Amino acid sequence: MRPLPVALLCLLPLAASAQVSDTATYLQRMDSDGDGKVSETEYVQWMLYAFDRMDRNGDGVLSAEELPGGKGRAITREQQRQVIVQRFHKQDANGDGFLDARELSAPPR
Repeated sequence: MRPLPVALLCLLPLAASAQVSDTATYLQRMDSDGDGKVSETEYVQWMLYAFDRMDRNGDGVLSAEELPGGKGRAITREQQRQVIVQRFHKQDANGDGFLDARELSAPPR
């Protein structure tokens, strides 16, 4: 994995979690269908929020100027989506295709 996606991935939870104060609230915000668990689709949608906010010109690419610190290799929204999907599957400890509150609050695996 290239360094930039990992660095950007580290920033995504910070941007998203800035709006919530605890795991239960975090789960509730991510759980758009209200079933008490977070699907891959819900996770990706929530986590791409930070990418979309950083993409100031809306072209689907974070250029060096849009990245934290104003430097680094450009990354597309699709490349970032793939990184987020990989992270989801690493966090899904029981392999059921969903994240519960315990899995969401666990340190990255």
